[in-house]
Amino acid sequence: MVKDKNLKSLSEFGGVEGVGHVLGTVLNKGIIGSDDDISRRIELFGSNTYKKPPPKGLLHFVLEAFNDTTIIILLVCAGLSLGFGIKEHGAGEGWYEGGSIFLAVFLVVVVSALSNFRQERQFHKLSKISNNIKVEVVRNGRPQKISIFDVLVGDIVSLKIGDQIPADGVFLSGHSLQVDESSMTGESDHVEIEHLRAPFLLSGSKVVDGYAQMLVTSVGKNTSWGQMMSSITRDTNERTPLQARLDKLTSSIGKVGLAVAFLVLLVLLIRYFTGNSQEDKGHTKFRGSKTDINDVLNSVVSIVAAAVTIVVVAIPEGLPLAVTLTLAYSMKRMMADNAMVRKLSACETMGSATVICTDKTGTLTLNQMRVTKFCLGIENFTDIFSNAMAPKVLELFHQGVGLNTTGSVYNPPSGSEPEISGSPTEKAILLWAVSELGMNMDEMKQKHKVLHVETFNSEKKRSGVVVKKENDDRVHVHWKGAAEMVLAMCTSYIDSNGVRKSLVDEERSKIETIIQGMAASSLRCIAFAHMEISDSEDNDYMITREKKTHQSLREDGLTLLGIVGLKDPCRPNTKKAVETCKAAGVEIKMITGDNIFTAKAIATECGILDPKNANAGEVVEGVEFRNYTEEERMEKVDKILVLARSSPMDKLLMVQCLRKKGHVVAVTGDGTNDAPALKEADIGLSMGIQGTEVAKESSDIVILDDNFNSVATVLRWGRCVYNNIQKFIQFQLTVNVAALVINFIAAVSSGDVPLTTVQLLWVNLIMDTLGALALATERPTKELMKKKPIGRTEPLITNIMWRNLLAQASYQIAVLLIMQFYGKSIFNVSKEVKNTLIFNTFVLCQVFNEFNSRSMEKLYVFEGILKNHLFIGIIGITIVLQILMVELLRKFADTERLTWEQWGICIGIAVVSWPLACIVKLIPVSDKPSFSYTKWIKLLVVKIKKAF
Repeated sequence: MVKDKNLKSLSEFGGVEGVGHVLGTVLNKGIIGSDDDISRRIELFGSNTYKKPPPKGLLHFVLEAFNDTTIIILLVCAGLSLGFGIKEHGAGEGWYEGGSIFLAVFLVVVVSALSNFRQERQFHKLSKISNNIKVEVVRNGRPQKISIFDVLVGDIVSLKIGDQIPADGVFLSGHSLQVDESSMTGESDHVEIEHLRAPFLLSGSKVVDGYAQMLVTSVGKNTSWGQMMSSITRDTNERTPLQARLDKLTSSIGKVGLAVAFLVLLVLLIRYFTGNSQEDKGHTKFRGSKTDINDVLNSVVSIVAAAVTIVVVAIPEGLPLAVTLTLAYSMKRMMADNAMVRKLSACETMGSATVICTDKTGTLTLNQMRVTKFCLGIENFTDIFSNAMAPKVLELFHQGVGLNTTGSVYNPPSGSEPEISGSPTEKAILLWAVSELGMNMDEMKQKHKVLHVETFNSEKKRSGVVVKKENDDRVHVHWKGAAEMVLAMCTSYIDSNGVRKSLVDEERSKIETIIQGMAASSLRCIAFAHMEISDSEDNDYMITREKKTHQSLREDGLTLLGIVGLKDPCRPNTKKAVETCKAAGVEIKMITGDNIFTAKAIATECGILDPKNANAGEVVEGVEFRNYTEEERMEKVDKILVLARSSPMDKLLMVQCLRKKGHVVAVTGDGTNDAPALKEADIGLSMGIQGTEVAKESSDIVILDDNFNSVATVLRWGRCVYNNIQKFIQFQLTVNVAALVINFIAAVSSGDVPLTTVQLLWVNLIMDTLGALALATERPTKELMKKKPIGRTEPLITNIMWRNLLAQASYQIAVLLIMQFYGKSIFNVSKEVKNTLIFNTFVLCQVFNEFNSRSMEKLYVFEGILKNHLFIGIIGITIVLQILMVELLRKFADTERLTWEQWGICIGIAVVSWPLACIVKLIPVSDKPSFSYTKWIKLLVVKIKKAF
């Protein structure tokens, strides 16, 4: 019936009332909601869940890992090495190198697959959390919030702007309801829902205007949305910008490795066939026709294996793993810090943010509003509100508060405190009316009929209602909203005695002063206005607007009833968080719907505005901002710190201007109308508590506690992600450069490589896998928030990184080449022991350099190391495994046992990397990227060629 929008079927049931009767729902109270009732409904109609396709298994990720180019190259290398090894040394010992490469590949694949499998499961969990929307239902007369998965057939669900419709159902009651069914039907036009002609509501649709209650008729897999979602899986193969850049880096390094390998192959073949290669005993390997063909093949096999080894070394297979690990780790930690990542790219982009545009209410403030001041007439402020006004005025206030609201008041049968629901503003005003003015909301609704509703939205900043009291010919129009906007609609006011007086310029000026005074005290000012129309005037309260098909309430000739001031205190840690962001070079801009005086007061309290260094143009109203020319906006946007009385389109306009100026912009938003700005921004941050489902779906990260402090935490984590990747790149490239140069120089000069394929794969494996785990899981430090933001175009490898990695690589290359050429005589050892010393020293150098990589600029790299148990554990595991490789797995690793003295020598050489790092970090480097100079020279050369 609902899926097909069949009105005939609905009428056969006896309309909505008949459907409610069939489903056992009392239309003004909902279902009973007892355990037995809930169990029976789930058994009869099912639950509001649908069967999702299962997440991908481990085998899928193993097969996916084998499709990686790096892995394929390594497998080819392993196959060649295995074939050549068996050919040269026989099946007994010849399988060592090829077999060990296969083992290394297997380990890399398993680690990568396990990591991706874990990430898939994490996404699956996050998906469950993000889909667990809270829905307001009425059960046994009591409004309550439940999970969307707990909605049952027969439930009465309350809907407001921005809500997602949780199940299929029919319209029960409400006003001005419009829904967006584009997710279901593909139609972009909003659908008007009304009792007679279009009462059907489809799950998955979004409420774009009005409010209503609906009766649920089908849930879960019985809805169109449930059937559609059952066949959809979430794509977790999203490639972030950083991952794309690293793919390019890996590819570039691989190409360099292939070029070097080809060069080595060429040089070694030339050396061999020209008779310049000698055996261990000093005999020339190739003696023309005298050399046996098997010896020639074996020698060529050895040369090819040496070249293959260089390719193996050159490919930094740990980089993709490091990114996956750090993103997965940071997502998990951010979740613990009240930030749920919806898009992976936001993790790293947030680290580059230069401007944060934040809301005020609930983000900078606690969102715990209370009415603290009340103005009736011109100067009458009082705490005993109900005693201060005439009965007639009190009744008008009851109407204006109780009937012009989307909130509700539930009075428990036990007689305990009333339960009030709605937005924080609505709850504060309702609590004030119930506790201070003695309003009975249920009685108000029974005695009055609502004729028309103008719903509140961010553009109008006010809401209106037309009501008629039973047995009364008079019609009452009530408006409620932003004080200065409602005041502009009034031509008279009522004093405390209920006498209506004309609102001349002098009185208007006094009331404006009162509003400004309340606003300057950080109060949100809400005004109430009223118009009474006799029955003879009929529909005189309605007007038809240009370009609109519907009539709207009159907005002139009203009588001001009074003004309330609502206090919403700043969150305790907001000022500190704002100062932290400012110290990190990130500008904070507050965009709020409040008036300019309230906005100024809150911004000063939060530390966004500095009263001692106030500059012109820092605080601007939305209407002024949108009326600027394009050039004026671009010129002034950087100076603006507070945008008051702004609309969502003003927020979008500001984001667009800031991005055009090259800023990386993060924006917070909670309303449906914030969706365009959240999508336009580089990072959209929606609010988990007050945010609508539309806002959440448009955002990249959901701030679960609506707290600005959590926004600052996200910024810190964003920088940490980027910094951890850079640390690992520096560490990884040091290993790759050193190993590549050592093997290249040794191969070309002596035709021999000191580091075998097995040893180099071992280095790659422990440094890539374990190094990635150690450095990619470092937590954010205070120093990260003292640096300037990372620009959009800043190179991945900075000058500081080049300085550090080239210094360490140069030291390792120099020491190991000395050991290669003079080690036998210096240490008085055999060639095999010398090669073991080189291998052991090389690995230990990386272990000590791992400590240096914890900080690229700080001299003291041991800060917080005892808290990082994972780092200490990985260092310990690496050392234990290295001892096993040298002392026990000698045939497998092609090593010899070392004495205590030789171990001491290896450690002594490796530990020099610590003082070397301290000295190198004292060398200043230019902020200008190193490769920008070469680009400039190339451009100059091209221009000179064109000139001639």
